[in-house]
Amino acid sequence: MNATQNLYALGLNEAAHLIATIGHQRTVILEGHIGTGKTSVEKILAELKPSHRVVRFDCTNKDLGDLFLPNMADMNGEPFVRFIPNEELGVHLNEPIILNFDEIGKANPSVIKGVRRVMLERMVGTQKLHPDSIVFATTNLGAEGVGDLLPAHTRNAVCVVKTRKTDNMEAISYGLKNNFDPILLSWYKENEALFQTFDEVPNPVDNPYIYHPKDKSREAFFTPRSGEAASDILKMRDELGDDVTQAALIGTIGLQGALDLMAYVQLFDELPTLESIEKEPIRAKVPTSASAIYLVVFKVLAGLKPKLLDSFMDYMLRLPKSQQATFVLSATQADYPHIDMCTQNAKFTQWTIDNHYLFQADQMGAK
Repeated sequence: MNATQNLYALGLNEAAHLIATIGHQRTVILEGHIGTGKTSVEKILAELKPSHRVVRFDCTNKDLGDLFLPNMADMNGEPFVRFIPNEELGVHLNEPIILNFDEIGKANPSVIKGVRRVMLERMVGTQKLHPDSIVFATTNLGAEGVGDLLPAHTRNAVCVVKTRKTDNMEAISYGLKNNFDPILLSWYKENEALFQTFDEVPNPVDNPYIYHPKDKSREAFFTPRSGEAASDILKMRDELGDDVTQAALIGTIGLQGALDLMAYVQLFDELPTLESIEKEPIRAKVPTSASAIYLVVFKVLAGLKPKLLDSFMDYMLRLPKSQQATFVLSATQADYPHIDMCTQNAKFTQWTIDNHYLFQADQMGAK
């Protein structure tokens, strides 16, 4: 992406809003980096359009013959061929659908031609989609070199928008909502480089974590998608053991990422327990390093309960202000599962009143 395209690249929520608004008339193709959640826009759209059913047409494993199956029919004694559409196109449902042509840039050229009428006219052969149906598609950036190329006449007939990678704070918010391992979330907080894109890093040596088309030897790398997989592995580390966990992480997020993340695992084991914070907030151990304190914060956010919250608000006063602010900002994100518990807690509310100055700079910057 050039600088102007980067400026107008959309976050996933913005992309979903665009599709929900114009997708019944115009097909939007989301073009973005590997593993950044383009397909997961389906989930956001399902929340925005609860009356619609999500239908995914996986373009990577289809040929032209997979779109329609010929069937003999008869009209007034005259035989003819009627083509029955693949159920993955959703036309048989006779209800509003959200149809995603997933990975359309990797499709066989004949498939791209075959679905063009669906994208332009909402017609599947001779059958029309429900008038409220929404159609969109996803693809990777052509510059990534993974085979995603759309012909000019197809691009000209649709709305192609760039999507951006989430930043580390957006990823933390998503992880808190979806029960990610707290070690991973703390690692996100300390490693903004995980969320860089290859076009921000001309020399791949400068960021060993991410995918880079100039480094063909980098078979595994970090993306938000592989990060979620790493969370699942970390949750099973007690059963797997350190060596197997390390090997699994190397195969999931790459060598450098796995080594760094396992260093956080070792640090995590030295933290105060949630039980000690809950029972003795004034005496429970406070780590000395910033990384370890962030681990405590995300450990509490992941395991928060009313009694623990009340105790942690006392414990938190012993932490540096930056880590206190991280806890409050994370706990007040709209999609944090325990936001109501926090905002209804007297100590939490008093802290926000006493420390409102910490957020004034952010508020001024947002104006």
